[in-house]
Amino acid sequence: MRVVHLLPLSPTIASLAIASLAIAVPLGAQTPAPPSASPAARPPAAPFVKTEAEAVVAALATQLEANFVFPEAGKDYAAMLRSKLAAGGYAQFADSEAFAKAVTADLQAVHKDGHLALHPPRTDAGGMRQMRRGPPDTNAITKSGWLADGIAYIDFAGFPGNEATLAALKSFIAAHQDAKTLIIDARNHHGGGLAEMDVMFPQLFAKPTVLVDMDTRVAVEQRGGDPLGDAMLRKVPGPEGVVRREHYVVPAAHQGALAKAKVYLLVSHDTGSAGEHLSLALKRTHRATLIGQTTRGMGNYGGMEPLGFGYAAFIPVGRTFDPDTGVGWEGTGVAPDVAVPADQALDKALQLAGVKVSGDVALASLK
Repeated sequence: MRVVHLLPLSPTIASLAIASLAIAVPLGAQTPAPPSASPAARPPAAPFVKTEAEAVVAALATQLEANFVFPEAGKDYAAMLRSKLAAGGYAQFADSEAFAKAVTADLQAVHKDGHLALHPPRTDAGGMRQMRRGPPDTNAITKSGWLADGIAYIDFAGFPGNEATLAALKSFIAAHQDAKTLIIDARNHHGGGLAEMDVMFPQLFAKPTVLVDMDTRVAVEQRGGDPLGDAMLRKVPGPEGVVRREHYVVPAAHQGALAKAKVYLLVSHDTGSAGEHLSLALKRTHRATLIGQTTRGMGNYGGMEPLGFGYAAFIPVGRTFDPDTGVGWEGTGVAPDVAVPADQALDKALQLAGVKVSGDVALASLK
């Protein structure tokens, strides 16, 4: 089992890092990474079947009670679902998608959580049900290169952790080791895991550094072991009921100029999940200047839990936070250091870097 910061399917990215709390499904939190199909190309929603819905709600209640990051909230969710189910509240919907939206709205009305949602099945051309796909092995780096002399730029749609993205990132780092300024564009970053960060950070930090802390509900670990499975996490003492790990970085043995480069991270209201993990890690360590808007506010990591009949739910099992303050970004987001509209963030970064051209002009001549 592997859990991550994960963002629900977005208009621009279909990056489900699918993980299960009880049943291993190929891989968030904490998400993304090719463009999703156009609405016209999407397969139709599966029909609603009352007996299936009843079984799905019952299974979801059990999973939330057993695994949700905050035990009392998990009990609240479960109690609401069971009560409404017993009252016949999930007896009739136009299709499976309408049912899933109603359940998700009911859950959010109990306690808001940026990731928690029920996802419906879809049907293929032959009428067979399908669960949501995991991230294809495509490169989630949408643009990269030199914006100007000494200024490197890389734009991520997410951190799917796949071979294509990691290989492209390593090539980018090797080709831009001499950069005096690095601009990381996360304005359309919709989530994923830690692998890309673990490739970048050793090149950016000159000394060993703790980035953020991550608390996983102990009951989840007791049933399935370490759900995070990342080499750059280590256990540290934590409160009762959670297993605490800190995400840390060890500098690379052979570093280029990136260890001393000025780093600007572009963020927006659409920056979510693992993109926010990146944001908090770079902000609290003062390794980057964040430019743009406050991020989306999805801070509890978890995984997709199959519930039967093609339905699945993203269930958060842990939270990520600043070890200095104990505060994460769930519901609030990560605030920028320099607040500007998202579409002006690259302009501002170039201005701060001493480049007298607009972001559009610089991107048009990206080398």
